[in-house]
Amino acid sequence: MKELYNQIFCYVPENEQEENDKRIMLTYLSLFSNALTRENEMFHVTTSAWIVNPERTKVLMIYHNIYNSWSWVGGHADGNANLREVIQKEIAEETGVTKMKFLSKDIFGLSIQTVKAHWKNGKYVSAHLHYDLQFLVEVSEKEEIRMKPDENKGVGWLEIDTLLDKVEEEHMKPIYEKLMKKVKRLKI
Repeated sequence: MKELYNQIFCYVPENEQEENDKRIMLTYLSLFSNALTRENEMFHVTTSAWIVNPERTKVLMIYHNIYNSWSWVGGHADGNANLREVIQKEIAEETGVTKMKFLSKDIFGLSIQTVKAHWKNGKYVSAHLHYDLQFLVEVSEKEEIRMKPDENKGVGWLEIDTLLDKVEEEHMKPIYEKLMKKVKRLKI
């Protein structure tokens, strides 16, 4: 957990949202020893991937069953502080892609997201927060993709210029827009 805390501490925020979220994350991660697990019912650490094609013109996304929207790939840390490991597993599970390249060893973005109360696998899950850390990943469009029916209704490459038109979660649009702008500035 100390290494993860240090990664967040060293992260340079992109904007005011990230500055505030970083400050809150560092405060509460230091107070709760179970932040990496869902045992912490108020908040827990998750990770997401902003998956781009080599040309940086498309993003690989899933149509999420719970959110009924096109969404990035991601998941819960479930006790694993190595979030790069976690996101590799999530990408493989949710899209079928196993060949990927991290474009940086560092965190690419961070945000605190609200999760509405919902039912999952027949169990009620109360509203809570995700302390989400994002990574930038490159995948070839030639890689075979597939759905994971218990989590998503679709997997596809969305044009970066029209992506926001397909996202139904209004609160996620500013986060995706921030990541799109950040990708456009990169010289990778």
